[in-house]
Amino acid sequence: MNDHSEASKAVFFINYLVFFFPDPPQVFDGSPMSGKRDCGHRDGDCERRRFYRRLFACFLFLIVIVLLIVLIVWLVLRPTRPRFYLQDTSVVQLNLTEGTGLLTSVLQVTISSRNPNDRIGIYYDRLVSYARYQGQQITTSAILPTGYQGHNDVIVWSPYLFGLSVPLAPDLAAALSQDQHAGYVLLSVRIDGRLRWKVGTWISGRYHLHVNCPAFLVLDSSKPYAPDAGSYFYRFQFPQYARCSVDI
Repeated sequence: MNDHSEASKAVFFINYLVFFFPDPPQVFDGSPMSGKRDCGHRDGDCERRRFYRRLFACFLFLIVIVLLIVLIVWLVLRPTRPRFYLQDTSVVQLNLTEGTGLLTSVLQVTISSRNPNDRIGIYYDRLVSYARYQGQQITTSAILPTGYQGHNDVIVWSPYLFGLSVPLAPDLAAALSQDQHAGYVLLSVRIDGRLRWKVGTWISGRYHLHVNCPAFLVLDSSKPYAPDAGSYFYRFQFPQYARCSVDI
């Protein structure tokens, strides 16, 4: 009985120690056999990973700094679109041949451009101008001189726009004939090209430039029109200059 009592006491004491004193935490000595290390089995792997992390952090920091500088410069300078004006439209010919829907037009337009920016210059690249009537191009594209436009400078172009026997769609020919008889015609003088911004010595990439100038023509009452061989020779005039819409 005494042996059985002593054994029971020993078992109770062991259970007491296990319950109140669990296993001590494992202590990692940094040996290569440690399972918690994430650097592999070589110290070189750990150093290499630290180097790549620092390099990536530096690269990301530089990108943020550059973007911040660009944003600050853009907010300070605030580039404004150039302003275009249609100053004059001289109609030499705007003759529609009835029955065939062929339109012959000769126009001389005067367009001015002003750079409203105080600290930003503009380079114009590859500019062309042409005329449209209700969405259809009625003249060939005239190439305009390109170059640099300084701060608050003004550039003026006066190209001739030609269209020889341009076939119009039947509905457009009927609409143009009605407009001519009514004594007014609304054309659209367009400029397409590219531009670059210049700030100090920095020059931006190329941006597409689209200019739309409404040319509202009215019949010149002092010069009557006369039919000749199926064509009507109307004399139109441009009463006042118009501001153009600019899309970049």
